[in-house]
Amino acid sequence: MQSAVINKPVHDEHLFIITHQAYELWFKQVLHEVDSVRAMFMSPVLDETNTLLILNRLGRVTLILKLLGDQIDILETMTPLDFLEFRLQLSTASGFQSLQFRLLENKMGVLESSRVKYNQQVYSKVFSQPKQVQQLQESIEQPSLFQLVEKWLERTPGLTTKSFNFWELYKRSVNMWLHDMLQTPAEKETDPKAKEILFEEYKKQKESFDSILDEDKYNASVARGDRRISHQAFKGALLISLYHDQPRFNQPSKLLSLLMDIDSLCTKWRYNHVMMVQRMIGSKVGTGGSSGYQYLRSTVSDRYKVFLDLFNMSTYLIPRDYIPPLSRTLRRRLSMLTHEPTHHEIGKANGNDEDDDGEVSVDVAEEEFRSFGLATEN
Repeated sequence: MQSAVINKPVHDEHLFIITHQAYELWFKQVLHEVDSVRAMFMSPVLDETNTLLILNRLGRVTLILKLLGDQIDILETMTPLDFLEFRLQLSTASGFQSLQFRLLENKMGVLESSRVKYNQQVYSKVFSQPKQVQQLQESIEQPSLFQLVEKWLERTPGLTTKSFNFWELYKRSVNMWLHDMLQTPAEKETDPKAKEILFEEYKKQKESFDSILDEDKYNASVARGDRRISHQAFKGALLISLYHDQPRFNQPSKLLSLLMDIDSLCTKWRYNHVMMVQRMIGSKVGTGGSSGYQYLRSTVSDRYKVFLDLFNMSTYLIPRDYIPPLSRTLRRRLSMLTHEPTHHEIGKANGNDEDDDGEVSVDVAEEEFRSFGLATEN
Protein backbone atom coordinates (compact mmCIF):
# COMPACT_ATOMS: atom_id res chain seq x y z
CA MET A 1 0.00 0.00 0.00
CA GLN A 2 1.36 3.41 -0.96
CA SER A 3 -0.10 4.96 2.17
CA ALA A 4 2.00 2.54 4.24
CA VAL A 5 5.16 3.72 2.44
CA ILE A 6 4.73 7.13 4.07
CA ASN A 7 3.84 5.49 7.41
CA LYS A 8 0.17 6.48 7.20
CA PRO A 9 -1.52 3.19 6.22
CA VAL A 10 -5.14 3.52 5.10
CA HIS A 11 -7.24 0.41 5.60
CA ASP A 12 -9.36 0.74 2.42
CA GLU A 13 -6.38 1.11 0.11
CA HIS A 14 -5.93 -2.64 0.48
CA LEU A 15 -9.45 -3.21 -0.94
CA PHE A 16 -8.67 -0.81 -3.80
CA ILE A 17 -5.50 -2.73 -4.71
CA ILE A 18 -7.04 -6.19 -4.42
CA THR A 19 -10.02 -5.21 -6.59
CA HIS A 20 -7.81 -3.90 -9.38
CA GLN A 21 -5.51 -6.91 -9.19
CA ALA A 22 -8.57 -9.13 -9.52
CA TYR A 23 -9.63 -7.13 -12.60
CA GLU A 24 -6.24 -7.72 -14.20
CA LEU A 25 -6.40 -11.46 -13.47
CA TRP A 26 -9.82 -11.75 -15.07
CA PHE A 27 -8.68 -9.64 -18.04
CA LYS A 28 -5.90 -12.18 -18.51
CA GLN A 29 -8.43 -15.01 -18.59
CA VAL A 30 -10.73 -13.16 -21.01
CA LEU A 31 -7.76 -12.55 -23.34
CA HIS A 32 -6.95 -16.27 -23.13
CA GLU A 33 -10.52 -17.15 -24.18
CA VAL A 34 -10.74 -14.53 -26.93
CA ASP A 35 -7.37 -15.55 -28.39
CA SER A 36 -8.50 -19.18 -28.56
CA VAL A 37 -11.73 -18.18 -30.30
CA ARG A 38 -9.85 -16.04 -32.79
CA ALA A 39 -7.50 -18.93 -33.53
CA MET A 40 -10.45 -21.20 -34.35
CA PHE A 41 -12.00 -18.58 -36.63
CA MET A 42 -8.68 -18.24 -38.48
CA SER A 43 -8.98 -21.85 -39.65
CA PRO A 44 -10.18 -22.20 -43.27
CA VAL A 45 -12.81 -24.68 -42.05
CA LEU A 46 -14.75 -24.05 -38.86
CA ASP A 47 -16.24 -27.44 -38.03
CA GLU A 48 -19.19 -27.93 -35.70
CA THR A 49 -17.05 -29.22 -32.84
CA ASN A 50 -15.22 -25.90 -32.79
CA THR A 51 -18.49 -24.01 -32.99
CA LEU A 52 -19.55 -25.62 -29.72
CA LEU A 53 -16.18 -24.71 -28.19
CA ILE A 54 -16.58 -21.12 -29.34
CA LEU A 55 -20.04 -20.89 -27.78
CA ASN A 56 -18.71 -22.33 -24.53
CA ARG A 57 -15.76 -19.96 -24.34
CA LEU A 58 -17.69 -16.84 -25.32
CA GLY A 59 -20.31 -17.86 -22.74
CA ARG A 60 -17.52 -18.03 -20.18
CA VAL A 61 -16.41 -14.53 -21.17
CA THR A 62 -19.91 -13.18 -20.55
CA LEU A 63 -19.94 -14.72 -17.05
CA ILE A 64 -16.55 -13.17 -16.27
CA LEU A 65 -17.75 -9.76 -17.46
CA LYS A 66 -20.81 -10.05 -15.22
CA LEU A 67 -18.48 -10.81 -12.32
CA LEU A 68 -16.36 -7.75 -13.16
CA GLY A 69 -19.48 -5.61 -12.98
CA ASP A 70 -20.34 -7.04 -9.57
CA GLN A 71 -16.86 -6.20 -8.26
CA ILE A 72 -17.76 -2.53 -8.43
CA ASP A 73 -20.39 -3.13 -5.74
CA ILE A 74 -17.62 -4.33 -3.41
CA LEU A 75 -15.48 -1.29 -4.22
CA GLU A 76 -18.43 0.99 -3.44
CA THR A 77 -18.44 -0.20 0.18
CA MET A 78 -15.62 2.35 0.44
CA THR A 79 -16.92 5.88 1.03
CA PRO A 80 -15.65 8.98 -0.82
CA LEU A 81 -13.88 10.12 2.38
CA ASP A 82 -12.22 6.72 2.71
CA PHE A 83 -10.91 7.07 -0.84
CA LEU A 84 -9.66 10.61 -0.28
CA GLU A 85 -7.42 9.36 2.52
CA PHE A 86 -5.09 7.61 0.09
CA ARG A 87 -6.02 9.02 -3.33
CA LEU A 88 -3.11 11.46 -3.49
CA GLN A 89 -0.69 8.57 -3.01
CA LEU A 90 -1.88 7.12 -6.34
CA SER A 91 0.03 9.92 -8.05
CA THR A 92 0.00 9.36 -11.85
CA ALA A 93 -1.40 5.83 -11.63
CA SER A 94 -4.61 5.35 -13.62
CA GLY A 95 -6.85 2.58 -14.90
CA PHE A 96 -6.05 4.01 -18.33
CA GLN A 97 -2.69 2.25 -17.98
CA SER A 98 -4.20 -1.25 -18.07
CA LEU A 99 -2.37 -2.87 -20.97
CA GLN A 100 -4.55 -5.97 -20.91
CA PHE A 101 -7.77 -3.97 -21.25
CA ARG A 102 -6.35 -2.18 -24.31
CA LEU A 103 -5.25 -5.50 -25.80
CA LEU A 104 -8.75 -6.86 -25.25
CA GLU A 105 -10.33 -3.86 -26.98
CA ASN A 106 -8.01 -4.25 -29.97
CA LYS A 107 -8.50 -8.00 -30.25
CA MET A 108 -12.25 -7.63 -30.10
CA GLY A 109 -12.15 -4.96 -32.82
CA VAL A 110 -12.50 -1.49 -31.29
CA LEU A 111 -11.51 0.99 -34.00
CA GLU A 112 -8.62 3.35 -33.37
CA SER A 113 -10.69 6.14 -34.90
CA SER A 114 -13.50 5.53 -32.40
CA ARG A 115 -11.40 5.96 -29.29
CA VAL A 116 -11.77 9.02 -27.07
CA LYS A 117 -8.40 10.71 -26.60
CA TYR A 118 -6.89 10.84 -23.12
CA ASN A 119 -5.41 14.29 -22.34
CA GLN A 120 -5.44 14.94 -26.11
CA GLN A 121 -3.24 11.88 -26.66
CA VAL A 122 -3.86 8.44 -28.12
CA TYR A 123 -4.06 5.66 -25.54
CA SER A 124 -0.81 3.99 -26.70
CA LYS A 125 1.32 6.93 -25.54
CA VAL A 126 1.15 5.73 -21.93
CA PHE A 127 2.92 2.48 -22.84
CA SER A 128 6.67 2.85 -23.41
CA GLN A 129 8.21 -0.51 -22.56
CA PRO A 130 9.31 -2.33 -25.76
CA LYS A 131 7.37 -5.50 -24.89
CA GLN A 132 4.17 -3.52 -24.25
CA VAL A 133 4.55 -1.59 -27.50
CA GLN A 134 5.11 -4.86 -29.38
CA GLN A 135 2.02 -6.49 -27.84
CA LEU A 136 -0.12 -3.49 -28.73
CA GLN A 137 1.18 -3.42 -32.30
CA GLU A 138 0.51 -7.13 -32.75
CA SER A 139 -3.02 -6.75 -31.36
CA ILE A 140 -3.69 -4.10 -34.01
CA GLU A 141 -2.08 -5.92 -36.93
CA GLN A 142 -3.61 -9.35 -36.29
CA PRO A 143 -7.22 -10.01 -37.40
CA SER A 144 -9.67 -8.90 -34.73
CA LEU A 145 -12.61 -11.03 -33.66
CA PHE A 146 -14.86 -8.59 -35.54
CA GLN A 147 -12.94 -9.09 -38.80
CA LEU A 148 -12.94 -12.87 -38.42
CA VAL A 149 -16.67 -13.02 -37.67
CA GLU A 150 -17.31 -10.75 -40.65
CA LYS A 151 -15.48 -13.14 -43.00
CA TRP A 152 -17.34 -16.07 -41.48
CA LEU A 153 -20.72 -14.40 -42.02
CA GLU A 154 -19.83 -13.69 -45.65
CA ARG A 155 -19.75 -17.48 -46.18
CA THR A 156 -23.27 -18.05 -44.80
CA PRO A 157 -25.00 -20.85 -46.75
CA GLY A 158 -27.97 -19.65 -48.74
CA LEU A 159 -26.48 -16.35 -49.93
CA THR A 160 -25.41 -17.67 -53.32
CA THR A 161 -27.89 -17.26 -56.15
CA LYS A 162 -27.79 -20.90 -57.24
CA SER A 163 -28.66 -22.56 -53.96
CA PHE A 164 -31.17 -20.03 -52.62
CA ASN A 165 -31.69 -16.50 -53.89
CA PHE A 166 -32.32 -15.16 -50.40
CA TRP A 167 -31.66 -11.49 -51.10
CA GLU A 168 -34.08 -11.12 -54.00
CA LEU A 169 -36.77 -13.02 -52.10
CA TYR A 170 -36.17 -10.88 -49.01
CA LYS A 171 -36.50 -7.67 -51.08
CA ARG A 172 -39.80 -8.91 -52.46
CA SER A 173 -41.09 -9.80 -48.99
CA VAL A 174 -40.07 -6.41 -47.56
CA ASN A 175 -41.92 -4.58 -50.32
CA MET A 176 -44.96 -6.79 -49.77
CA TRP A 177 -44.91 -6.13 -46.00
CA LEU A 178 -44.50 -2.37 -46.49
CA HIS A 179 -47.38 -2.39 -48.97
CA ASP A 180 -49.72 -4.47 -46.80
CA MET A 181 -48.97 -2.97 -43.40
CA LEU A 182 -48.23 0.69 -44.20
CA GLN A 183 -48.97 1.78 -47.76
CA THR A 184 -52.42 0.24 -48.14
CA PRO A 185 -53.75 1.51 -44.75
CA ALA A 186 -52.44 4.99 -45.66
CA GLU A 187 -54.21 4.93 -49.02
CA LYS A 188 -57.47 3.82 -47.40
CA GLU A 189 -57.35 6.41 -44.62
CA THR A 190 -59.99 9.14 -45.11
CA ASP A 191 -58.85 11.58 -42.42
CA PRO A 192 -56.30 13.92 -44.11
CA LYS A 193 -54.11 14.37 -41.02
CA ALA A 194 -54.06 10.66 -40.17
CA LYS A 195 -53.37 9.91 -43.83
CA GLU A 196 -50.36 12.22 -43.82
CA ILE A 197 -48.96 10.60 -40.66
CA LEU A 198 -49.37 7.10 -42.11
CA PHE A 199 -47.70 8.04 -45.38
CA GLU A 200 -44.84 9.67 -43.46
CA GLU A 201 -44.36 6.46 -41.49
CA TYR A 202 -44.39 4.44 -44.71
CA LYS A 203 -41.80 6.78 -46.23
CA LYS A 204 -39.48 6.50 -43.22
CA GLN A 205 -39.71 2.72 -43.12
CA LYS A 206 -39.08 2.45 -46.85
CA GLU A 207 -36.04 4.72 -46.63
CA SER A 208 -34.71 2.64 -43.75
CA PHE A 209 -35.00 -0.60 -45.72
CA ASP A 210 -33.65 1.04 -48.89
CA SER A 211 -30.45 1.82 -46.97
CA ILE A 212 -29.68 -1.91 -46.84
CA LEU A 213 -31.46 -3.18 -49.96
CA ASP A 214 -29.48 -0.80 -52.17
CA GLU A 215 -25.87 -2.03 -51.98
CA ASP A 216 -24.48 1.34 -53.12
CA LYS A 217 -26.31 3.14 -50.32
CA TYR A 218 -25.15 0.53 -47.84
CA ASN A 219 -21.52 0.85 -48.90
CA ALA A 220 -21.79 4.63 -48.69
CA SER A 221 -22.91 4.30 -45.06
CA VAL A 222 -19.88 2.05 -44.39
CA ALA A 223 -17.61 4.68 -45.94
CA ARG A 224 -19.14 7.33 -43.67
CA GLY A 225 -18.57 5.13 -40.64
CA ASP A 226 -22.28 4.66 -39.90
CA ARG A 227 -21.86 0.92 -40.42
CA ARG A 228 -18.86 -1.39 -40.13
CA ILE A 229 -19.86 -4.83 -41.33
CA SER A 230 -19.66 -5.58 -45.08
CA HIS A 231 -22.87 -5.88 -47.09
CA GLN A 232 -22.31 -9.59 -47.71
CA ALA A 233 -21.72 -10.24 -44.00
CA PHE A 234 -24.80 -8.19 -43.13
CA LYS A 235 -26.89 -10.38 -45.42
CA GLY A 236 -25.44 -13.46 -43.75
CA ALA A 237 -26.29 -12.18 -40.27
CA LEU A 238 -29.80 -11.27 -41.42
CA LEU A 239 -30.31 -14.71 -42.95
CA ILE A 240 -29.25 -16.37 -39.69
CA SER A 241 -31.53 -14.06 -37.68
CA LEU A 242 -34.58 -14.76 -39.83
CA TYR A 243 -34.06 -18.53 -39.94
CA HIS A 244 -32.51 -19.06 -36.49
CA ASP A 245 -35.08 -21.79 -35.73
CA GLN A 246 -33.47 -24.01 -38.38
CA PRO A 247 -31.24 -26.57 -36.58
CA ARG A 248 -28.13 -25.70 -38.56
CA PHE A 249 -28.51 -21.96 -37.88
CA ASN A 250 -29.20 -22.43 -34.18
CA GLN A 251 -25.56 -22.35 -33.10
CA PRO A 252 -24.60 -19.42 -35.37
CA SER A 253 -27.57 -17.50 -33.97
CA LYS A 254 -26.40 -18.16 -30.40
CA LEU A 255 -22.90 -17.05 -31.37
CA LEU A 256 -24.18 -13.70 -32.66
CA SER A 257 -26.22 -13.29 -29.49
CA LEU A 258 -23.16 -13.92 -27.31
CA LEU A 259 -21.17 -11.30 -29.21
CA MET A 260 -23.90 -8.77 -28.44
CA ASP A 261 -23.94 -9.90 -24.81
CA ILE A 262 -20.21 -9.19 -24.56
CA ASP A 263 -20.68 -5.72 -26.04
CA SER A 264 -23.60 -5.04 -23.68
CA LEU A 265 -21.70 -6.19 -20.60
CA CYS A 266 -18.65 -4.10 -21.52
CA THR A 267 -20.90 -1.07 -21.92
CA LYS A 268 -22.58 -1.76 -18.58
CA TRP A 269 -19.18 -2.14 -16.92
CA ARG A 270 -18.04 1.21 -18.33
CA TYR A 271 -21.27 2.84 -17.15
CA ASN A 272 -21.03 1.37 -13.63
CA HIS A 273 -17.42 2.50 -13.46
CA VAL A 274 -18.40 6.03 -14.50
CA MET A 275 -21.12 6.17 -11.85
CA MET A 276 -18.71 4.95 -9.19
CA VAL A 277 -16.09 7.57 -10.16
CA GLN A 278 -18.67 10.36 -10.03
CA ARG A 279 -19.79 9.14 -6.64
CA MET A 280 -16.23 8.96 -5.31
CA ILE A 281 -14.60 12.11 -6.70
CA GLY A 282 -17.39 14.11 -8.33
CA SER A 283 -15.90 16.41 -10.98
CA LYS A 284 -12.35 16.40 -9.60
CA VAL A 285 -9.47 15.82 -12.01
CA GLY A 286 -8.80 12.10 -12.41
CA THR A 287 -5.62 10.30 -11.42
CA GLY A 288 -3.02 10.41 -14.16
CA GLY A 289 -4.20 13.90 -15.09
CA SER A 290 -7.36 12.94 -16.96
CA SER A 291 -10.62 14.86 -16.68
CA GLY A 292 -11.93 11.99 -14.56
CA TYR A 293 -15.69 11.63 -14.75
CA GLN A 294 -15.98 13.73 -17.93
CA TYR A 295 -13.49 11.54 -19.80
CA LEU A 296 -15.03 8.28 -18.60
CA ARG A 297 -18.55 9.44 -19.45
CA SER A 298 -17.48 10.05 -23.06
CA THR A 299 -16.48 6.37 -23.38
CA VAL A 300 -20.01 5.14 -22.61
CA SER A 301 -21.41 5.27 -26.13
CA ASP A 302 -21.99 3.19 -29.24
CA ARG A 303 -18.53 4.13 -30.51
CA TYR A 304 -17.05 1.41 -28.28
CA LYS A 305 -19.54 -1.27 -29.33
CA VAL A 306 -17.71 -3.62 -31.68
CA PHE A 307 -20.79 -5.46 -32.96
CA LEU A 308 -23.15 -2.49 -33.18
CA ASP A 309 -24.39 -3.73 -36.59
CA LEU A 310 -25.77 -6.85 -34.92
CA PHE A 311 -27.72 -4.73 -32.42
CA ASN A 312 -29.28 -2.83 -35.32
CA MET A 313 -30.20 -6.04 -37.15
CA SER A 314 -33.65 -6.09 -35.52
CA THR A 315 -34.52 -2.97 -37.52
CA TYR A 316 -34.71 -5.11 -40.64
CA LEU A 317 -36.53 -8.16 -39.38
CA ILE A 318 -39.98 -8.76 -40.84
CA PRO A 319 -42.93 -10.74 -39.40
CA ARG A 320 -42.73 -14.52 -39.74
CA ASP A 321 -45.67 -14.59 -42.18
CA TYR A 322 -43.59 -12.56 -44.64
CA ILE A 323 -40.30 -14.42 -44.32
CA PRO A 324 -39.56 -16.16 -47.66
CA PRO A 325 -39.94 -19.97 -47.41
CA LEU A 326 -36.68 -21.84 -47.81
CA SER A 327 -36.08 -23.80 -50.97
CA ARG A 328 -36.51 -27.56 -50.70
CA THR A 329 -32.80 -28.33 -50.97
CA LEU A 330 -31.66 -25.66 -48.52
CA ARG A 331 -34.35 -26.62 -46.01
CA ARG A 332 -33.18 -30.22 -46.23
CA ARG A 333 -29.55 -29.17 -45.74
CA LEU A 334 -30.43 -26.97 -42.75
CA SER A 335 -32.58 -29.54 -41.01
CA MET A 336 -30.03 -32.36 -40.83
CA LEU A 337 -26.74 -32.67 -39.02
CA THR A 338 -25.61 -35.27 -41.53
CA HIS A 339 -27.06 -35.96 -44.90
CA GLU A 340 -26.87 -38.96 -47.17
CA PRO A 341 -27.48 -37.95 -50.80
CA THR A 342 -30.50 -39.47 -52.52
CA HIS A 343 -30.27 -41.35 -55.84
CA HIS A 344 -31.81 -38.30 -57.49
CA GLU A 345 -29.12 -36.04 -56.03
CA ILE A 346 -26.33 -38.42 -57.00
CA GLY A 347 -27.63 -38.52 -60.57
CA LYS A 348 -27.85 -34.78 -60.74
CA ALA A 349 -24.42 -34.34 -59.18
CA ASN A 350 -22.90 -36.67 -61.78
CA GLY A 351 -24.48 -34.97 -64.76
CA ASN A 352 -25.65 -31.53 -63.77
CA ASP A 353 -24.92 -29.02 -61.03
CA GLU A 354 -28.59 -28.17 -60.57
CA ASP A 355 -31.66 -30.22 -59.67
CA ASP A 356 -35.18 -29.83 -60.98
CA ASP A 357 -36.00 -26.68 -59.02
CA GLY A 358 -32.82 -24.90 -60.07
CA GLU A 359 -30.94 -25.65 -56.87
CA VAL A 360 -27.30 -26.49 -56.45
CA SER A 361 -26.14 -30.14 -56.34
CA VAL A 362 -25.33 -31.94 -53.11
CA ASP A 363 -21.57 -31.69 -53.66
CA VAL A 364 -21.63 -27.94 -54.17
CA ALA A 365 -24.07 -27.42 -51.31
CA GLU A 366 -21.94 -29.53 -48.97
CA GLU A 367 -18.88 -27.46 -49.83
CA GLU A 368 -20.84 -24.31 -49.10
CA PHE A 369 -21.74 -25.60 -45.64
CA ARG A 370 -18.24 -26.85 -44.97
CA SER A 371 -16.67 -23.45 -45.64
CA PHE A 372 -19.13 -21.86 -43.22
CA GLY A 373 -18.34 -24.49 -40.61
CA LEU A 374 -21.71 -26.21 -40.38
CA ALA A 375 -21.07 -29.53 -42.09
CA THR A 376 -19.80 -32.63 -40.35
CA GLU A 377 -17.08 -34.67 -41.94
CA ASN A 378 -18.29 -37.94 -43.52
